[in-house]
Amino acid sequence: MPTSAPPSNRFERRRAETRRALIGAARQILAETGDTGVSIQAIAERADVGFGSFYNHFESKSELFEAAVIDALEEFGQSFDERLTGLDDPAELVAAGFRLSARMADTHPELMQVLRRRGLGYIHSDNGLARRALRDLEVGMASGRFTAVDPAVALSALGGTLLSLVELRFARPDLDGDEAAANLAEMVLLMLGVPTAEAHEVARRPLPDDPA
Repeated sequence: MPTSAPPSNRFERRRAETRRALIGAARQILAETGDTGVSIQAIAERADVGFGSFYNHFESKSELFEAAVIDALEEFGQSFDERLTGLDDPAELVAAGFRLSARMADTHPELMQVLRRRGLGYIHSDNGLARRALRDLEVGMASGRFTAVDPAVALSALGGTLLSLVELRFARPDLDGDEAAANLAEMVLLMLGVPTAEAHEVARRPLPDDPA
């Protein structure tokens, strides 16, 4: 989960641990079934905390599940920050995002199931990958790398395509995820105005940390 500054005393640390446990339990539920109608008692038991602890942190289940989705989205965004440090070409960043997302269906299944079930409502969120993608789109448009359109419209197309890729990875685990992601990344780059041959090449560049 996303990291933050450590609490300064034992009481604050205990509160933070309880909150993390509740959010972790909510993430598991979203990933497994998406059933937000589960009881607070069941959530507390899964988190291994007392029933009364719930209301020390959240006013309602909807507030908890909202926090759980945002937590997953931010972890998703932070994983990209860590992997893509050093890349400055907006087209390469967009393509790498698709390809890493396909791989994370295998390496981070819980996180990606949360994204699969709840991501559509957060395409224009100020959290997680959305704000990072919007930044890259705006840089690409300002530099002429991408065709200048309404960034929010471009983000809708980008986010919808990414969620479709995540759905494909879970619905068709037999497919070559890397190839599917590269093909979708190429299509998105073409849509953004990158020339055909270059879109094909950029969508298949080695990812950071991949073996040479």
